[in-house]
Amino acid sequence: MKTTAHGASDPGRRRELNEDSYGVFPEYGLYMVADGMGGHAAGEVASRMALDGVEDFIEATSGFDGMSWEDAGESGEARPPCERRLAAAFRVANRSIFAVSAERQDRRGMGTTALAALFGEENVTIANVGDSRAYLFRDGTLRQITTDHSYVREMVDAGLVSAAAARKHPLRNVITRALGSKPEVLADTVTHKLVSGDVYLMCTDGLYGMVEDEALVDVVARHIDSPTGCVEELIRLANENGGEDNITAIVVRVH
Repeated sequence: MKTTAHGASDPGRRRELNEDSYGVFPEYGLYMVADGMGGHAAGEVASRMALDGVEDFIEATSGFDGMSWEDAGESGEARPPCERRLAAAFRVANRSIFAVSAERQDRRGMGTTALAALFGEENVTIANVGDSRAYLFRDGTLRQITTDHSYVREMVDAGLVSAAAARKHPLRNVITRALGSKPEVLADTVTHKLVSGDVYLMCTDGLYGMVEDEALVDVVARHIDSPTGCVEELIRLANENGGEDNITAIVVRVH
């Protein structure tokens, strides 16, 4: 399968700094978004370190997909090699961010979400930590294929609040897992079979928090053959709806 992709980031209308980072690396089939957190521009540093760390790891391990990466799920079961590879990339990036956060007072407490997709000939592997999201658009339907690591997501799962109420909850931006917050981190991973015509949307909460699901579907459907046009309109809509946070999106079209 072949892919075409486009990514962009915008500071939004309420923030002076853009602490999001994104990367489009078609030579490796790698696409990534990260949403940094921390004062004094530390969030920008953390998200950039995550991006650079994962890219460097994937570049260094190209051609070694069959290697037995040291990784397992929480219950101990082994993941497929492609998932272990991305999880290992996240672990390496996490250690670098945590080390800088611990060593430098001006970087203390910095961290970042991280969402990466690694496209192969037949499959795509997705890894995520935090609340940046990946969606799959197929047959006219858009569905979220990652799980938010957030306080309100846990509340929704526990039946304490509705999904609709979670969108406006005052603690909606509190995440429960991030790169850099602890010495070790476990990334969620999943692998999907590629289907011609599929569209993958990767974004930070500055996008999906400002654009309702129905509007996301409409924009992706109208720009099904233009990742560039899709990203540009999504960012414009997020800003028109308030632009309360940094906005980052990548759209990948499968052919």
